[in-house]
Amino acid sequence: MTRPHPNYYGAGPALLPSEVIEDAAAGMVNYQGLGIGLGEISHRSGQATEIINGAKNNLKQLLDVPDTHEVFFAQGGGSGGFAAIVYNLLGAYAKETGKKGKVDYFITGDWSKKATDEAIKLGADVNVVSDSRKFTDNGKFGVIAPQDTWTFSDPKDTAYVYYCDNETVAGVEFPETPKIPEGVELVADMSSNILSKVLDVSKFGLIFGGAQKNIGIAGVSFYIIKKSLLPKADVATLRKLDIAVTPSFMDFEIIVKNNSAYNTVSIPAVYVVEKVSEQLIKKGGLKVQQKEAEEKAASLYAALDAHKKLYNLPVAVADRSKMNIVFTIHGEGLEDKFLKEAAAKGLTGLKGHRSVGGIRISNYNAVTVQSAELLKDFINEFAKQNE
Repeated sequence: MTRPHPNYYGAGPALLPSEVIEDAAAGMVNYQGLGIGLGEISHRSGQATEIINGAKNNLKQLLDVPDTHEVFFAQGGGSGGFAAIVYNLLGAYAKETGKKGKVDYFITGDWSKKATDEAIKLGADVNVVSDSRKFTDNGKFGVIAPQDTWTFSDPKDTAYVYYCDNETVAGVEFPETPKIPEGVELVADMSSNILSKVLDVSKFGLIFGGAQKNIGIAGVSFYIIKKSLLPKADVATLRKLDIAVTPSFMDFEIIVKNNSAYNTVSIPAVYVVEKVSEQLIKKGGLKVQQKEAEEKAASLYAALDAHKKLYNLPVAVADRSKMNIVFTIHGEGLEDKFLKEAAAKGLTGLKGHRSVGGIRISNYNAVTVQSAELLKDFINEFAKQNE
């Protein structure tokens, strides 16, 4: 079973390497000659354990994960993580300090806004470090607010600081890891840009995300957590402090103790993560991938910037995402025309998020240099015909 590699730029579930899809498709029919497929083997079988460990070890190798941290997989996607983080990290802080900590959230786009809302819903004492909408002319997302405007809680009372490293809807990405008060745990949603760049994992208490943006398929989430954050205060203490008790299937400590198989983790989804990360290792690792991602993004942005009378890029240059390039097109009906003509050339998945419209190019790892070049040429060609 083979598939020509598509020129697809959808934001997620997103493009994956054709070789990985072909391998996984075969495995869904008959895995390792067992007579049954990946979706049918027990999540606690020897084969499943090998897949889980293989994916974990690949991520540890690619990201140079220190011994202070653990890697695991869970259900719930990125949105499930919004809740799981509140439960687990407030519980961990209560165990360490005997009190209910405050939590600090950056709001830089739709996903960090959703995470903030979830923390409030679960009873966390939320402080908004920065709301980017206050720093744009139109009240919409499109910038990372200046560091001197950030307002953190007292570090002595803060359980963690949360941010979304790359906002897929707004097309905003932090240019560097945000500097936060010393001694406070940093939590990052990296659903859409994990494995696209070199990362210092030691700076983080927790990195998490849904796999379906850049490294896998829907149905599994990845977590990289500092081991010291796994134990939580006992139930009586949590209730006394008015902290929500973590449901067992969301309990990070339980999941780690059961090697990501406390409940039925999606083995086909973890298998895809294993194979995508394996391919990245063979490619040369994250230094190579980061260079490629930056060059693809720079080429596409340059083409758009060269035709500013036609293309409008709303994100501040310094904060432009390398993964999700968003823009609108001046002129009635031209966005629909752009999408139709692109599709006719086999360039698909370019429609912007339903909440903001416009065009969105998702430049994930599986989008090849050739695909990026084809799209760049189309951007230039369309501009010449419609400016």
